[in-house]
Amino acid sequence: MLKTISATDAVRTFSELLNAIKYKGEFYTILRGGKPAATIGPAEKSAGRRTLKELALVLKTMPRLEDDDPFETDVEASIKNQPGIPEKSSWA
Repeated sequence: MLKTISATDAVRTFSELLNAIKYKGEFYTILRGGKPAATIGPAEKSAGRRTLKELALVLKTMPRLEDDDPFETDVEASIKNQPGIPEKSSWA
């Protein structure tokens, strides 16, 4: 539901306004002189930022590696071909 607020009230209660937008997901139309001047609402979530609640859905929708997937083969080959860790440090 879109709520309305005067520009004066928006300035006076800006912190509360932002909290209602951020935490309750509310949208506001700001009125100036009784006419709509702007609409303000929650910012879209960035693709790289998710909540822990969303983890289960993300894991369910992730593509799975197939048994004959070339990527899986490359990863396994990289793991097998890693150089060993030296016994002694050359810096000592």
